[in-house]
This record gives sequence, structure tokens and C-alpha cells, in this order.
Amino acid sequence: DAKDAGFIFAILLLNAVLGTTQEWKAEQGAAALQALLKTTAHVLRDGKKVSLPQEELLPGDIVFLESGSRVPADLRLLETNNLSIDEALLTGESVPVNKSSAVLEEPELTVGDRYNMAYAGSVITSGRGVGIVVATALHTEMGKIAEQVTHGATAKTPLLVRMEEFTRNVAYIVLGSCVILGLVSILQGSTYLDALFLAIAIAVAAIPEGLPVAMTVALSVATQRMAKRNVIVRKLPAVEGLGSCTYIVSDKTGTLTVNRQTLKQVRLPEGQNFLVTGEGYTGEGQIQTDAHTSLSSLEQERLQEIAKAGAICNEGQLNYSDASGKWEHEGDAVDVAFLGLAYKAGLNPDAIRKTIQVVGEIPYESERGFAVTFYEENNSLNVAVKGAGEQVIPFCSSVLLADGTLQEMDGAAIKAQGEAFAEAGFRVLAVAKGQMDSGLNQPVTEKDIPPLTFLGFIGMIDPLRPEAKVAIEKCQHAGIRVAMVTGDHPATALAIARDLGIAESRQDIVTGQELKKFCSLQDQECKDKIASTLVFARVTPIQKLDIVDSLIQQGHFVAVTGDGLNDAPALRKANIGVAMGSGTDITKDVASIIVTDDNFASIEAGVEEGRFAYNNVRKVIWFLISNGTAEIMLFVLALSFGLPMPLIPVQILWANLVTSGLQDIGLAFEAGEPEVMKYPPHKPTDSIFNKLMILQTLVPGITMGLVCFGVFFWMISQGASEADVRNITLLTLVLLENYHAFNCRSQYRSVFKVPIRNNYILIFGVLAAHSLHLLAMNLPFLQGILRLTPVSFEKWFQLFLLASVVLAVVEIYKFLQHRDKQTTTA
Repeated sequence: DAKDAGFIFAILLLNAVLGTTQEWKAEQGAAALQALLKTTAHVLRDGKKVSLPQEELLPGDIVFLESGSRVPADLRLLETNNLSIDEALLTGESVPVNKSSAVLEEPELTVGDRYNMAYAGSVITSGRGVGIVVATALHTEMGKIAEQVTHGATAKTPLLVRMEEFTRNVAYIVLGSCVILGLVSILQGSTYLDALFLAIAIAVAAIPEGLPVAMTVALSVATQRMAKRNVIVRKLPAVEGLGSCTYIVSDKTGTLTVNRQTLKQVRLPEGQNFLVTGEGYTGEGQIQTDAHTSLSSLEQERLQEIAKAGAICNEGQLNYSDASGKWEHEGDAVDVAFLGLAYKAGLNPDAIRKTIQVVGEIPYESERGFAVTFYEENNSLNVAVKGAGEQVIPFCSSVLLADGTLQEMDGAAIKAQGEAFAEAGFRVLAVAKGQMDSGLNQPVTEKDIPPLTFLGFIGMIDPLRPEAKVAIEKCQHAGIRVAMVTGDHPATALAIARDLGIAESRQDIVTGQELKKFCSLQDQECKDKIASTLVFARVTPIQKLDIVDSLIQQGHFVAVTGDGLNDAPALRKANIGVAMGSGTDITKDVASIIVTDDNFASIEAGVEEGRFAYNNVRKVIWFLISNGTAEIMLFVLALSFGLPMPLIPVQILWANLVTSGLQDIGLAFEAGEPEVMKYPPHKPTDSIFNKLMILQTLVPGITMGLVCFGVFFWMISQGASEADVRNITLLTLVLLENYHAFNCRSQYRSVFKVPIRNNYILIFGVLAAHSLHLLAMNLPFLQGILRLTPVSFEKWFQLFLLASVVLAVVEIYKFLQHRDKQTTTA
């Protein structure tokens, strides 16, 4: 029948167009989200160091480079300091390249041999540098490659792979059923042509043709909803994966805290405490004694020594802008806090920097734990050092006393003083200075650091995010274990972890040194220690990677947060890598998800949205497979009673793709159920179509099949024509699907307890689907194709009431299921 064939082709083409359109929208949405992740560059403009988007760079701009960031354009290097760059994406060389600013004599060098160049897209693995822009955009080496690339294939996500496997299995089962039922039909005396039509009708009935479109919509909706909650999904598996995570390994700074380091106290070697007033990144405030009295001149001088060293060993900027009337800052939070201390001590950091000449630097790296600046002042070569106490103290041989004299340092006593300071919840840094007896080697290394004079400790507080504690509690109630990784001293880490509700005692914490000792023993003892630990303090990047690896081996689905270059290995290893929006480019590259506001509460929101997405996928499958089950049962019963086909293939396709299709897409927009964070996560190995789904599919599927067959059988027995019987049977099926769409809004809750406002799109979809069918029953063109005729309002209303049976049956099933669940729990 050319008419049937043409209509079937048109419907399938419509389905393909819908699917393609939705995928295109999803790609556009992803592209729009990626626009939020543009690389920024630190550039010298009008004599000031400013941050600019990568695309605003121009040839001739001076760009500052630092470890963990991505090179924004092709640069000729002017200055380098231990600068190494990973150029694997250009050269294929896995080892980072050491860079220099020297002139290269050889002409026509390959990209990999141009050691005084930094190329756009490459990643800085260590050190610092300054370069001048020589090429941007398509004129860069990376741009030349990009111009040649016109097409690229993307890998399928694990969720889609599982869904394709599921639909393939359904297809195999259906094809087997078609063959068996076709043979039965022939044995009952049907012609081969009738048996073929029966087999085609069953195949059309059982295969969920609308699933690809609905799946694409569900994933697209989830990514957009996550974006509104400050979570950008870079890799689609993370939509489902984040909701399935069982363990979150979270950074502290910026994620659990506000990342606004406030320097609050200074402690001298003798144990004297001084309070620092003022909040945030400003130079407003003053230094007072702990009794809130003014400083003596001697105390002022000693505190200025600490502030001066901190301002010299510094890469930040903090200045008051007359134009804006505000303090403006640039650089690392700790550096900015030290500059604020200098202002509060009565010093001008810019004036200090103009009186000295920096001749060498060892920049701060998390693995190193300290920073060093070598500088000339008053014809002498000096050193300023700041960093973690346990890293700086071993370099110190003396302390500066109140009378200005030097005394041999008691390292154990000073270290104990720092630990006591940290127990109050401060992040404690040590400050020291020294003087060189001879010239400086280039490039400078730790071996060049002379014996230092310890000046004192400073105590910083990074206030907790007020919403972080609530978010952690929600994750814990949802069966997700939360651990904190920090570079802080264990005493500081414990104080913060207690406030957050993560840890309670010292037994919940392990340091990098302790972990090294445990993991040098038996492998199982190492795993047990990691499994019982809630706070990891002073751990190295490799240890963080080992922690994640151990948790995965123990069966956890692990999400890891990070923002620095040192976090990249752990993020890559994790099931779900979560990068901070303010983090380095390399962490964003390896992560599955990016949290734009650096907030742990957004991660918890992402987990919740991930669970909503997973549940919505299950609801779509429940709806579609239930409908297919009903249609197959209708055909099996008709065949068993020796009756003609209850529906022709084109009618089934209409029901599956047009009327059902509008409703299953509507289910993908369901807002989500509030109790989703009160239950443990689904195991990553769990199938989507589990025992619960099978029962939930069979109950409404059998009910709808019996109701449709009852109507079909009754009308046949009344002597109605096959065309009239199929017309009424199809209308009954459409009404049953309309009701069942509301059943599928929740797998557990009554349809009357799910607010209508949670999904107006579904309401519109149900009304549109039914209106479309009524239109088809009354339009001559569709009447001829679908073999439909109008029905009276009275008959429609009778069928409308009859179809509500599926609503009642599923409500009873949910009630019994909920009661059994409560009994089991009790």
C-alpha cells in the first residue's frame, strides 16, 4: 500500500528531524556553555598588569605566564624563570620543554626546537615567564592546524552506549517474538501476507521509536539545568555520573571556603601575638597588640620587617584606584593578603619594590611549599622567604629578638609554636630573611638559599562558605561520603573540618607523611587507612592521585574537585573530575564538569540534578516500554482468540511516535522529586531496567493491554466492522497513554501528590497529543491514511472514564509498594 508506506516514511522522517534538531540544540547549548570557559591572559596594558580574554590579545602585547595556565597566543619569550611548557599537542613530545629567552642562531628550526617560543594552547607545567605576542588566532601554530580540520567525530557517551545496548536487546526479543507469533498465525490458517503484517505490527508496537529523541532531550535539559546552578557539563557521562557518585574528594580553598584569605594575626618568635584589623583584599586597617592597644616603636619596626619581606617575596598587586574609588588586586590570594599587611604596617609595597632590584626568584609551587626572592638593596644581596612553617624553618638558623640581636634558633620550639598557632584554625605561614655572602648562580635553585633568620609567623583565615556545611550534610544524608584535601597544617585542617561537619577528631585526619608511612607497608593497610580517613592534610599531588585510585579500587564512584595544576592527575583519574571556574586551564581540560562559582554547594546541586536526570531517563523508558508491552499483549490476546489484527502498523506507529512522542519528551522536563537526596546513590553497575522497572512496566502494560483487548473483543462480538473496532481501540490506547503519562511522573509518589507546576510542558504535551489524535479522526486526509472516523462525545467520554483504570491500578500498586517498603524498613 503506497499510501501506508508513504505515511510511515513521513513519520520516521519526522522522528529523524526531531532527533537531529534536538541534538543540534544540545550542541549549540554546549557551545554556549563553553563560551563561559574562555582562557584569560595576564597582560601589560597602559603600564598596568590586567586580565584580558584570550581573543582580545594583539601582536605586541606583553603577556605574563605562570604554571598551570595555558599559553594564550604564540609568544617570543623575553624573560624565563624555571619555565617548562608541555607542547605535546603540537609536537607529540610527552616531556615538558625547558624554555629560555636566549636568541637562537640556527634558521628554519622546527616548532619543537624553538626554545625561546611559547605556543598557543600549550600548558605551562612549572615556573614563570614573560613574552611578547607574535601571532594570534588562526595565525598561531595551533590555528594553522585548526584551519585544516573540518570534521571531527565524537565518542558516544557511556549512557547512550548502554541505551543502545538496551534497545538492541529489545529489538532481538521483538524479532524473536515476531517470528514465533507469525508462525502461530500461519498454523492457525492465516495467509503468509497476513502473518507478515502481524509480525510488522508487533515489531512496530514493541520497539520504542521515540526513545532516541526523548533521551537527547533529557540530557540536554539536564545540562541546561546544571548550567543554571553554576555547573557546566563538558562531558555528557557526567550528567548521569555526578548523580551516581558515592564519594566526593573536595579541595578546601575556594570550594569549602570563600577563597578570600584574610591575614588576622602575626606572631613573633618570642610568642607575642598581634591582631590585624580589616577585611578582604584591601590595605585598610591596622596592626594592634592582642590587648587592642597601639604598637610601640620597636614593635612597629619588627612587624614592618615581616611585612617588608612578605611584600618583596610577592607576585601580587594591590592598589587603591582613584578612578573607581576601590581597592584593586591581582594575583594569588596569599600574596595580596601580604601586600595588605604592608599597607597596614605603614609601608607602601610599590615604593619598596622601586628601591630594590630582583635578581632571582623561586616561585611558589604547591609541591615545594614556599617561595623565595633574591634581591639587591643598598649594595648587598638579600633573600626574602615565605611559606609553610615545616618547609621554611629547616632553612633558618637564627631568630631576630626584640633588641635587634640574632639568637641561635631552637627549631623544635619554633615548630611547636607554629602548631599551636594552627590549632586555633589559622592557616600559618612562616616569614624569614637572609643575606648572601657571594654572587648568585643562574638559574637559581634551593641550594642557593643561605642560612636564614626567622622573623615570625602570620595567621590567615579563609572564612567558610556559609552554604558549604548545609551542602555537605545533604550529601552525607544522600549516602555520599565527603572527604577534604588541603595543604593546611593538620591542626588547621581539623579545626575547619569540625566546623564543616566532616571530621570530629585527630583520628579522622592523615598527613602526607603518615600516608607515606602506611602505604610503604601492606597494600591493604594503606587502603584501610584511606577508607577510614575524612581529611587529608599536607598531601602531595601523587598522593592525591593514589587516594583517588584506592577509593576507585574499593568500589566507589569518585568525584574529585581541584583548581590547580597539581590537581590535574587526580581529576583525570577520577570517575568525575570537577574543576573550579577560577582554576587553571589544564584542570578544566581534564575535568568532566566545571563549577563556575567554585562553590561546594554547586557540586551538591549538580549531584541533585544528575539524579533528577537519571530518574527522568527511567521515567521515559517506563512510559515507552509500558506502552509497547500493552500493544504486544493486545496482539497476543487477539491471536490467541483467533481474532483479526486489532491495529494496523500505521496506526501503531501513529500512537508510538506522534501521540506518545509528545508525552515522553514532556517527561524529560520533569522537575525532579524532593526526596531524591534522601536515598543512597544507584550503584554504577546497576542496570537502568532493573527489577523495580520490570514490575512497574508489567503492571500498567498488562492493565492497558487488557482494557484495549476488552474493548476490541466486545465490539467484535457486537458485530462491528474491523475498521470501526480499530478506530475505537486506537482511541482507547491513546487515552490510556494520556493517563499513564501522569503515572510516570514519579516511580513512588501518588500522581495526586506531584504538583502540576513541576511540569507544565508535560501537561501541554498530553493535551496536544490527544488533540492531535482527535484532529486526525476528523480531518479527511488523515482519516484516509489512518483509517479513522469521528466518534460522538458520549462514546469518547465513556472511553475517557474507562481509561482511568490504568491510573487507579498504578496508584494501588504504588500504595502497596510504599507500604511494603515501610514494613521492610521498620
